[in-house]
Amino acid sequence: MPVYTLPDLPYDYAALAPVISPEIIELHHDKHHAGYVKGANDTLEQLAEAREKEQWGSINGLEKNLAFHLSGHILHSIYWHNMTGPKEGGGEPLEADGVGELAEAIKESFGSFARFKAQLSKAAATTQGSGWGVLAYEPLSGRLIVEQVYDHQGNVGQGSTPILVFDAWEHAFYLQYKNQKVDFIEAMWQVVNWQDVARRYAAAKSRTDVLLLAP
Repeated sequence: MPVYTLPDLPYDYAALAPVISPEIIELHHDKHHAGYVKGANDTLEQLAEAREKEQWGSINGLEKNLAFHLSGHILHSIYWHNMTGPKEGGGEPLEADGVGELAEAIKESFGSFARFKAQLSKAAATTQGSGWGVLAYEPLSGRLIVEQVYDHQGNVGQGSTPILVFDAWEHAFYLQYKNQKVDFIEAMWQVVNWQDVARRYAAAKSRTDVLLLAP
C-alpha cells in the first residue's frame, strides 16, 4: 500500500523571515504537516482493516478523515514551494522574469493583476474558520479561478489544479501576527515564488483529457 511521506523543506527555517518567522516554519512543517501525513497513512490502514473485516460502520468518518489529511498533505506540499525569500520573491509576475505566460493568463482571467490579488486575498481572509485561498487552473474552461478551501475541503471544482495556495489556518501565522489574518495574507505577497507558480501553471495547462466529459 502506498505510504505518504513528509517532504523536506526547499529552504531553511529562516529563509522566509521577516515575513514568516523561523519558529512558525519549523512548527508548521515539522508538526502540523507531519501530522497530516501521519493521519493519511493511519486512515489508509484503518480502511484496509475495514475491508479485511468487512466492517463498514465507520466508513463515512474514515473517508472524511482521508480527504482531510490527504488534502492537508497535498496543499502544504505545494505551499512550501510556492514561497521563496523576500529578496527573490513577491511583486508581480512579469514577462521580463520569464513568467509572461502566467502573467497574461492572470490578466485574461481576472482583468488585471490587482484585481486577482484582491480576490485571492479576500478569499483567503474570509474562509469560515480555518482554510485556504487557492489559485487554480480549471481545465474545462482553460482559465484560472480562485477557490476557497474550508479546512482542507470546500468550494473546489473537481477537475481544478491548485497552482498557488495561501494557508489561512491560525497555525500558519498566529505566533507572529496574532489574530491579524489580513496582515499575514498581505505580507504573504512578498514571498510568492512566481517561478514555481508559473511551472505549475504550464504543467497543469499541458495536461490533456483530464476530464472525461460526455460529448
